[in-house]
Amino acid sequence: MSPAGTIDLARRREGQPAMGLGSRVMIDPGGLQALIDALRGAGYRVIGPRVRGGAIVLDDVTTTADLPAGWGDEQEGGRYRLKRRDDNALFGFAAGPQSWKRYLFPPRSLLWRARRDGQGFEVLAEAAPPAVPMAFLGVRACELAAIRIQDRVFAGDGFSDRGYRERRERVFLVALNCGSPGGTCFCASMGTGPAAGPGFDFALTELVDRDRHEFCLEVGSDRGEELLAAIPSRPAGPEDEAAVHRVLEGAAARMGRSLETAGIKELLYRSYGSPRWDQVAARCLACGNCTMACPTCFCHAVEDASDLEGQTAERWQSWDTCFSLDFARVGTGRVRNSVLSRYRQWLTHKLATWIDQFGTSGCVGCGRCITWCPVGIDITEEVRAIRRGEES
Repeated sequence: MSPAGTIDLARRREGQPAMGLGSRVMIDPGGLQALIDALRGAGYRVIGPRVRGGAIVLDDVTTTADLPAGWGDEQEGGRYRLKRRDDNALFGFAAGPQSWKRYLFPPRSLLWRARRDGQGFEVLAEAAPPAVPMAFLGVRACELAAIRIQDRVFAGDGFSDRGYRERRERVFLVALNCGSPGGTCFCASMGTGPAAGPGFDFALTELVDRDRHEFCLEVGSDRGEELLAAIPSRPAGPEDEAAVHRVLEGAAARMGRSLETAGIKELLYRSYGSPRWDQVAARCLACGNCTMACPTCFCHAVEDASDLEGQTAERWQSWDTCFSLDFARVGTGRVRNSVLSRYRQWLTHKLATWIDQFGTSGCVGCGRCITWCPVGIDITEEVRAIRRGEES
């Protein structure tokens, strides 16, 4: 096996065409298996979509048989159901309950562990990247945009989270141009899909009908170009390019939701006292499901613990949510005691103050916050209602 994260050029296949960045080739399901094999052979842990517990979740993938062949989903506010498709598509579903955030910014991780040593402490362990580099298979356009946003948060100018940075640097990204948006998707209006933006090593577009089942594969990095040598393929032709275009056009036309973003930051700043906040707060359970499912939310808590003898101590980082009452606790008390204030903080941060902080919206239009809200609160409808209230 090659060293982890490298490609064995000895696996180059005879007759394989030379391809550069931006090149597109066609592979069949066998070629997709060759891609998985090449990644695993290069030392990557391949993670992709799988069916488990009535949902499509992220887990280890070793063969294409692990992928959700023939499965789609139905998503609406507070509702998620798997359904059978009338074809054998491997990626014919929308974003599921889990995002790739859980691998780059784990729900709970050790920052350090120390033991008492005389009058001080000796550090026994510090945060470390996974022992094996990871390859993400099937990263949707909206989720690729979410990874770029978290890159800005955790590894941007002026601040760098060591654990995040080390995990991120060891990831191989196989993006997916979306052909199956869900009922709560609105990435087209956010400018984050359905076509994958920058940052991928490979980007796949699945083309499936009664007469064909192929994938158009686009090379996006030097690592991808190197790996392509191990995958049987043919150059994409004009008809293949046209088919990719039709898939993306069709997906953009079938978005279940839309969000008008023009002037949205200023709108929310002006609407601090809008009566709509009272109406949504009457429904919101402050459960934090939206923040847990969101691929960009980054709120977290840091907790210290020691043994009963005071000989060892640990510091852990874990996901938190701005919907928690204690999340807004400061030295003088809590600053957001009502559900209204906490929901307003979340939505205004996501769509307005995030822009001031990081130069981009904190929303990528994946629709998870709508699907996984127990009472079906719809972020796109709340913004529309605030606009209507201001206009009237």
